[in-house]
Amino acid sequence: MLSCSTGPRKWEKDNLPPRTKENQELTTSFQIDNVRIGAGNLFLIAGPCVIESEKHALFMAEVIKGVTRSLNFPFIFKASYDKANRTSIRSYRGPGLVEGLRILKSVKDEVHVPILTDVHETADVAKVAEVADILQIPAFLCRQTDLVVAAAMTDRVVNIKKGQFVSPADMRHIVEKCRTAGNDKVFVTERGSSFGYNNLIVDMRALAIMRKFVPVVFDATHSVQLPSSATDLDHAVSGGQPEFIPVLARAAVAAGVDGIFMEVHDNPREAKSDGANALESTKLRGLLKELQAIQSALPAAHVKP
Repeated sequence: MLSCSTGPRKWEKDNLPPRTKENQELTTSFQIDNVRIGAGNLFLIAGPCVIESEKHALFMAEVIKGVTRSLNFPFIFKASYDKANRTSIRSYRGPGLVEGLRILKSVKDEVHVPILTDVHETADVAKVAEVADILQIPAFLCRQTDLVVAAAMTDRVVNIKKGQFVSPADMRHIVEKCRTAGNDKVFVTERGSSFGYNNLIVDMRALAIMRKFVPVVFDATHSVQLPSSATDLDHAVSGGQPEFIPVLARAAVAAGVDGIFMEVHDNPREAKSDGANALESTKLRGLLKELQAIQSALPAAHVKP
């Protein structure tokens, strides 16, 4: 049984990890199953936004694994057991902690893929860490010290989604919370920045800035989200512009990210969460081949005359 504590904890100055110099290249890398993070090997985090059913989760994991295996593209399955930050209280949130973790364990055991899922409360962290290989801190909660420290203390890999309101340079302080808690297995995911109301914009400079101190993943699907834009008097959901997923994904790989995060669904129009910004599964293979081609071209592009 894993356990963690988030009570007051004294950190001695001599035990704090050294700060990364601005001109120092990233050296941190670590392994999850067959996925190497931070070593220049492109990998994919993908799956439906939320667990819709055990059958669907297994189906999507098998579909995505089939595509990635044929391309030799390392793959981590993602899905949420509880979407605690839906726009409307009437929106589907997921099967909940107990049933959701049972389904994720089923996916892990039957499909044999690493699992990522997000945690919203410190009370859930230890139970989630018994199943998930990666604990994800949601963007809206990325500054919550107790949550970040609790996730770090499980010794699982931690993915911190960059808040839409946080500068790339300020993510260093959040990463240091994880490392100060004794866990260097951390990476961050860029998912766009708020641009006025109901819109996001991606600053590609952020990818290079953050990669100076931590491995970086680019979320190509949430970055095209139009938050809370599809509303009426009775219901509100987020919209999206999925036609721009390939454009931003290609740009991010050219910028040198370590991995790509995409919510993938077999029928986005019928998805129970974030279908408006999901990638249809039939389009996954073509896009991944494009991303591999771009990454393969980077060494030649970086040759000095």
